[in-house]
Amino acid sequence: MPFINVKANVNVTKEKAESIKSALGNAITAIPGKNEGWLMVGVEGDHTLYFKGTDAPAAMVEVQLYGNASSSAMQTLTGKVTNILTDNLGISADRVYVSYMLTENWGWNGNNF
Repeated sequence: MPFINVKANVNVTKEKAESIKSALGNAITAIPGKNEGWLMVGVEGDHTLYFKGTDAPAAMVEVQLYGNASSSAMQTLTGKVTNILTDNLGISADRVYVSYMLTENWGWNGNNF
């Protein structure tokens, strides 16, 4: 039950959002037991976002996961996410933050897992 939310301060066309969504669907498999079948993705373009004091292209990515993940799996996913944003939006890797939130409480379909 992962959720990945991408906030970028550049324009994201519907085609680019679809490409990012598909690429993240493949990338989430870096976390054992996670796959696109349960992945929810948000892509917010034209977001007001400043990093290192400027509004040069940048992105903040929030990854929320039900359960646990190893540091090495999250490291792998961070690399994949960064490459996806560089390839699709031209955002330099040093202007992308990726944060992780792990939880044991996740609701779906009117119940909690």
